[in-house]
Amino acid sequence: MSQAKTNARRCAVQALYRWQMSGCGIGRIEIDFNEEDHLKGAQKSYFSEILHGVPSQLDVIDSALTEFVDRPVEKIDPVERAILRLGVYELINRLETPYKVIINESVNLAKYFGAEGSHKYVNGILDKIAQKLRAGEITSKSGKSE
Repeated sequence: MSQAKTNARRCAVQALYRWQMSGCGIGRIEIDFNEEDHLKGAQKSYFSEILHGVPSQLDVIDSALTEFVDRPVEKIDPVERAILRLGVYELINRLETPYKVIINESVNLAKYFGAEGSHKYVNGILDKIAQKLRAGEITSKSGKSE
């Protein structure tokens, strides 16, 4: 697993949080992150993919979340919501990345950014979604790494 990708995910969570809270356009947020040098050490192309991909697939992502969360998606803590949306985006679109890597990265993001214990919530939700979206991978137990 590459540190540059981990850093891209970390920046993407911050950018998605900002998008959710401010309603600011994705393009403006991306420009700001580039200008403010937040992306140093991050894989910029992956950051950009996530930042544009999550909003463009929001209906599909939130629909997947709705099936397994205990409240309306909009009522989930905004930090956890950004992390969950990123995780679901990757589960759907990054089939070459093992589901365990995606969940682990998301849990680490929740430990870093979220409230105490939020990593357990993120882990539980993404694990259930992975069981549905990645059933074939889980059954075959393919252990490839990123």
